[in-house]
Amino acid sequence: MPLASAALDVSGPRDYAFDWALVDVETSGLVARRDRVLSVAVVTLGPDGEQTGEFSTRLEPGCDPGPVHVHGLTAERLSGAPTFDQVAGRIGAMLQDRVLVAHNAQFDYDFLAHEFARARMWLPVSQRLCTLALNRRVDPPTGDLKLGTLAAHYGVRQLRAHDALDDTRVLAGVLRASLREAARLDLPLPLVACPPRQDPQFAPKPPKTACSFRNPGRLSPGGPLVQGMKIAMTGETATSRAELVGRSVAAGLNMMASVSRHTSALVTNDSSSGSAKARRAVAEGVPIVDEHTFLRLLRDVRPGTPHTPTTATAVPATIPPARAPQDAADTPAAAPLPLPRPAPTPPAKPAAPVRALAGRRVLVLGGTHPDAAAARARVVELGGAAAINLSASVTDVVLLTGGDADRRMRRISSLALPTYGVDWLDAPVIAPLPGLNDRREATHVLPRGGVIDLPDGRAAAARWTVTASWAQQTACEIDVVALVVDEDEQVSFDEDFVFYGAPENPGGTVRLLGDGPTEQTVSIDLATLPPAAHKVVVAASIDGPPTFGDVGAIQISAGPGTSAAPLVQATLDAATTERTMLLTEIYRRGPRWRLRAVGQGYDDGLGTLARSYGVDVAE
Repeated sequence: MPLASAALDVSGPRDYAFDWALVDVETSGLVARRDRVLSVAVVTLGPDGEQTGEFSTRLEPGCDPGPVHVHGLTAERLSGAPTFDQVAGRIGAMLQDRVLVAHNAQFDYDFLAHEFARARMWLPVSQRLCTLALNRRVDPPTGDLKLGTLAAHYGVRQLRAHDALDDTRVLAGVLRASLREAARLDLPLPLVACPPRQDPQFAPKPPKTACSFRNPGRLSPGGPLVQGMKIAMTGETATSRAELVGRSVAAGLNMMASVSRHTSALVTNDSSSGSAKARRAVAEGVPIVDEHTFLRLLRDVRPGTPHTPTTATAVPATIPPARAPQDAADTPAAAPLPLPRPAPTPPAKPAAPVRALAGRRVLVLGGTHPDAAAARARVVELGGAAAINLSASVTDVVLLTGGDADRRMRRISSLALPTYGVDWLDAPVIAPLPGLNDRREATHVLPRGGVIDLPDGRAAAARWTVTASWAQQTACEIDVVALVVDEDEQVSFDEDFVFYGAPENPGGTVRLLGDGPTEQTVSIDLATLPPAAHKVVVAASIDGPPTFGDVGAIQISAGPGTSAAPLVQATLDAATTERTMLLTEIYRRGPRWRLRAVGQGYDDGLGTLARSYGVDVAE
């Protein structure tokens, strides 16, 4: 079945015709730096969608094959197979000068990158395309975005799930159909440039252990050290720094790389040194002790209060209705930066049925940023979802001033989507649409500041993902980051700041996935976060002079696993001048986890935000 034809109009600047290399790997585990590839399959397609090559093989991994019940590859079946370095040359030749395609492509890419690195070879891939990310843009009417589900939706026959070669053949059919849908909607492909991820600096540092005790506060004059106290050091010491830190950690103290208002004490032999830590300690009134005093206090560290692991209680599988925080006890701790200017209050609208737009996805085009933000807020108020990009799930379009000149209008007209003026939002009258299913109705739409309980059973069963996406016409770079913080809103160590340069924290509990130039995902393993982890903060920052007023809204979707349909969605509009934006917080509330749609913007850059959470960022 040809992938490109005159009907797809691939001759424009957004070309859908490439040489493709479709890849699937079966692995002994989920961590690329540790686990190994057990089997690999590569199918190549030309720009017309016709198959040009195929290769598959089992591999001798030199380790236990792991979850045999998933992939069926026992040690006996793998015995006598070639090792990866013996077939790396052939695989590399098939990947050369082609776009690598996979479902959840970063997983396959990272495993190949590490296997090529072990073979002392270069992975010859400069671009990749994730069919999962592509279908998040298309948004087909399916219950989830798993490969088998998409295959059934697109009419692609699947014979043996988790068989590398069959999965790759199925992937070819899904790719062809997905590209046809992308062309029909005039969607840009989420191509990702591939840096040499097999570089040693990509590997996360060895896991660190968070302090097991809660912070008891500051060191009192003449008082003892207490387990959980946050201690920072600066300047030269007679005892080696490594020994001081090791003894302190062994005693139950929380050694920090920076000073904040939560620091219990600063250890320095020269309080007048003028170092950044010393200046901050003086400004915050943090107690300062010298090395000799600190060593004396280390001999008698008093017991602290352990972080108490919470046991999740059973809650319904469906998420309860969203709500705004009701009181201080229900509200997560305030962000450490000053509160931003309040967003403009939308003008009052006439009364309309509370759920008039339930199950609808409304795209707002044109208008100023405040006007568009107000229109999207009204859509959510009426029970609908506010879209920021055209997709197969968009049901209605609202045109503000200049919206009829938007380049997407040509495609909207060809799709016969209903369009309205802004007055339609006063009292919308809608016509039923064929094929509108329960999936979109099941997605809970949160307003800015809305809070929702996560369903514990499903949250514990899979990594919880938060995906941020923005307008596909956005030209500036946006970085999504995550911070794992304690009850003091501080990281336990700098490596709990996850960003593009360090896409995984030491324990692997939080990972950043690059899904495309206008979409990034944070993956969080709630079940294995240490008790000291009170909250995971997800934020976004713009690289360069543009602001979120130039970018527009950020859409957030969250759910268990990477392929599940989102259970929670929010569309967040910053005001005008902000360059950094808090998107969501996933935080503990007793035995449960909750998600809050934040949507607070700040004029400061990412460095200022990171420092406010205790990350030691160089000036």
